[in-house]
Amino acid sequence: MEYKLIDNTEAKQYEYHINGVIAKIEYIRTKDKIYLTHTEVPKELEGQGVASALVKDVLKDIESKELTLIPMCPFVASYIKRHPDWKKLVLKGINIA
Repeated sequence: MEYKLIDNTEAKQYEYHINGVIAKIEYIRTKDKIYLTHTEVPKELEGQGVASALVKDVLKDIESKELTLIPMCPFVASYIKRHPDWKKLVLKGINIA
């Protein structure tokens, strides 16, 4: 399924709007770094791969903006661990456990 990624800079979160509900990844952005702090998917969207699709789209956006990633959210960190090619975005010295 394709969803449209929205970078809601006012709310400091990336969003998918799906069937009237919002799946989101909250972030803190500095000049050249982005901290992904929390991923949230509404109950009615769980188990459909929404969170993984959201993380992938967010990582693509971070890459296009040439930001350095600090993944503070455990879900984002585990996604990167499963898809190690994304480690190139992560701040040097941060271990994805």
